This record gives sequence, C-alpha cells and structure tokens, in this order.
Amino acid sequence: MFGWSKNKELSQYLKNILGFRITRPNIYEQAFIHRSHHQYDSQANELNNERLEYLGDAVLSTIIADFLFKKYPHAQEGFLTNMRSKLVSREHLNRLGTKIGLNKFIIYSGNNEHLPSSVSGNTFEALIGALFVDKGYDKTKKIVLNRIFDLYVDLDAIEKEDNNYKGKLLQYAQKYKQTLEYKTVKEETVAYGRKEYVVYVFLNDQFIAEGCDHNIKSAQQNAAMAACEHFGI
Repeated sequence: MFGWSKNKELSQYLKNILGFRITRPNIYEQAFIHRSHHQYDSQANELNNERLEYLGDAVLSTIIADFLFKKYPHAQEGFLTNMRSKLVSREHLNRLGTKIGLNKFIIYSGNNEHLPSSVSGNTFEALIGALFVDKGYDKTKKIVLNRIFDLYVDLDAIEKEDNNYKGKLLQYAQKYKQTLEYKTVKEETVAYGRKEYVVYVFLNDQFIAEGCDHNIKSAQQNAAMAACEHFGI
C-alpha cells in the first residue's frame, strides 16, 4: 500500500507493541490512515481507518467489559460501568495512543506534531480492529490485556480518577464569576453512520479549548478536560 512492509522502523514498532511479526501488513497500514489523507486503492475506493475504528471500538468495549467483570467479581454494576467508561473514554484512549507511540506513524493531511487530540484514540481503536481482523477475538484480547493494558494502564490510578471535568470547570467558572458556555461547532457523519461532534468551550465569551467525540456530551467532556488542563485544575 505504502511500502510500509519494507519500513523496518514501523515493522519493529508493531512487533514491539503487539508481540509478533506482522505478516499481513496492508490491514495494519490502513489502521494508520486518517480520513483527511484521501488515499485511494486501484479501484478508486477511498482507504482510511474508519471501518477499522468502528470495529475496534466494539471489540475493545467487549474486551474491557469482560476483563472488569472477572477482575472485580463482587463489584456492583455501577462501578463496572464507570470503570469501563473511563477505560474506553476518548480522553483515555487519546492518552494511551500517544503513550504507545502511534502518532509517529499516522498518515494525516497536516503536521503530525499538531494532531487533533481525537486522532490518537481513533487510531488506537483502528489498530485493535486490524488486530481482530488478523488474529480473531481471543488473540486480540490477550494482546490488549497483556501487552498494552498491563504495561501502559494504571488501573488503581484510573479507579481513583475524578473524570467529571465539566463539574470541575463549572466550579472554576463560578469561583471567578465567569460565564461558561459550550458550543457545538461541527457535526459530521463518519464511518457506518456514526456522528462526530466538535465542541468549543468559552469563558466570558473567550474561546478556551475544544473537544471531539461521537456524541455531544462526550465532546463537551473532552473540551472541559482540555480547558482544565489549560488552567491547571
């Protein structure tokens, strides 16, 4: 597709992350193509990672739900749901994708040093989708849990994490007597009819940060998280 199978750096990277040598490079190459790149195959079909992202999202959610159910045998449904939400949240997957180094290999129309925050998380889901297509559910589950989550995810920290960024930002705004407003500035349909929303957050009519996700509530949460990071709260 891009000759990436001859790229020793990428091949070694995937081997280090996934634990095996890639023998079907095309499916993994596609996982790194952002839709902004407008890449096409020989039949003029657009190639990007949206289909794999859609698949990876479903597979990852199932893996995490199963993992939490077994790890916390006496936990109530509310705790399990909250933990799963934290682990598969856009902000966590964005951080995880960046932490494992996906950004270096993403094919994007702009500068990879200034990727939108959602691109890392979406690419991570697409990589899980490619892994599922290549190896099936059981192998994918083993790799996700043993080679990614065990090494890069601190469950204890996530359990204690307060991810109510909208609440934090509201308290900040009230403390300094500022007006807080969220505006949905973009809505588009991506893979399989999934919606993607971009939300801006303003304090006293001044733009502070933006967030993106597949529903407005989560996009607002991501915008609030970025604002909290901006203010150090």
